[in-house]
Amino acid sequence: MTEPDPTDATTPAEAPELPRGLALAWGVAASPNRGPRRELSIERIVDAAIELADADGLEGVSMAKVAARLGYTTMSLYRYVTSKDDLLLLMQEQVLDVEAPPAHEPPDWRAELREWVLFAKAVLGAHPWYLDIPVQSAPLTPNNLRIVESGLRALRNTPLDQEEKMSVILLASNYGKSAAQLERDLARAVEAAGGNDEVLGGAYETVLRELVDAERFPYLRPLVETGAYVGEGQIDDGAFGLERLLDGIQAYIDARRAGLPGAGRDFAGGAVRAESPAHAGSLTGSDDDVRAAEAVASHYARDPKVKKAAEKRKDAEKRVRELQKALHEAEKKVREAEKGAREARKAEAEAAKAAAERDRS
Repeated sequence: MTEPDPTDATTPAEAPELPRGLALAWGVAASPNRGPRRELSIERIVDAAIELADADGLEGVSMAKVAARLGYTTMSLYRYVTSKDDLLLLMQEQVLDVEAPPAHEPPDWRAELREWVLFAKAVLGAHPWYLDIPVQSAPLTPNNLRIVESGLRALRNTPLDQEEKMSVILLASNYGKSAAQLERDLARAVEAAGGNDEVLGGAYETVLRELVDAERFPYLRPLVETGAYVGEGQIDDGAFGLERLLDGIQAYIDARRAGLPGAGRDFAGGAVRAESPAHAGSLTGSDDDVRAAEAVASHYARDPKVKKAAEKRKDAEKRVRELQKALHEAEKKVREAEKGAREARKAEAEAAKAAAERDRS
C-alpha cells in the first residue's frame, strides 16, 4: 500500500501568519512569557495611549510617554506591542469597540444608513486624532469589520449587488469621515482663536462685502450679501449634504428596482434617473429625521451602558478566540503527530525494503 505523501495537497495547509498588530487585534498573538509585573497588559497600554491622544493628539503619543504614564520602562512595552504602528492600529480598534445602532424592522435602508453615517461621525468626533492616522489598507481588524458589517446590513433589502453595496458603504463612510474632519478642523480653529468663533467668517463679513464686488465675483457676491457664505443661513450644511447623498443613492436604488434604462453601472457619464412615485418630487429627509438619527448615533457612540454591554461582548468574544486558538494549537499538534507517523511508517517501509534487498543479494 502506498503511503500518503506528507506534502500532498490534501494535507491541511497552515494558515498564513498574521502581522503582529493584526494578530493582537484578533486576539491570536502569543502573550509575553517574561517581563515586568504581569499586571501590565496590552489593554492597559492601549487605554493609556488613547488617553494621551485624546488629551494631546497623536503628537502626544509615543512608546516612551505611554510607558511613563503607566510607570514602566519603554522597553517593557515592546514585549507586548512591538511598534508604534501596531499601537496606533490597536488604538483605532479600541475606539471602534462600540455598538452600532440596531436594524429597523421592517427594513428601512435610508434611515439605517443615515444613522450609520452619523454614528461613525460621532465615534470619530469623540476621538479626533483618529482622523490623522493614514488609511493603509481595507478594514482588517474585527471591530472595523463589525462597523462595515452594520453598514452592509442597512442595505440588506435593496436590489444592489454585492459590489454596489460595498461602493455605497465606501461613499457613505467617506462622507461621514469628511464631515467629522471638517467639524474637528473648525473646532481647532476656534480653539486657536481663543474661543472666538467669529474667526470662522463672521468677523470678516464687512471686509468681504468691500472686497467681493459683483464685477469680479458675480456669483459669489449674492452669497456674501445674504450671509450664506459665512454660514448665516437656515440650512444645516452637514444634514443637507447627507440628505443629498442619500437622495442620490435613493435614485439609483429606485432605478434598479424599476429596471429603467441606464440603471446599471453607467460610469462613463450617463445619469441614472428615477421617477419612483413614492419619492417623486420629495426625496428629502426632514430635519426631524436627521435630529432623531443624530440622537441614536450619539447614544450608541457614547452611552456608558452601551459601552459596558460592548465590553461584555468583547470579553465573551475574547474567550471564544482563546478557545479557537487552543483548538487551532491542538489541531496543529495532531497534524504534526500524523506527519511524524507517516514519516516513521515511510522510514520503516524503506528499511524493510532495504533489508529484503540485502537478503536477496
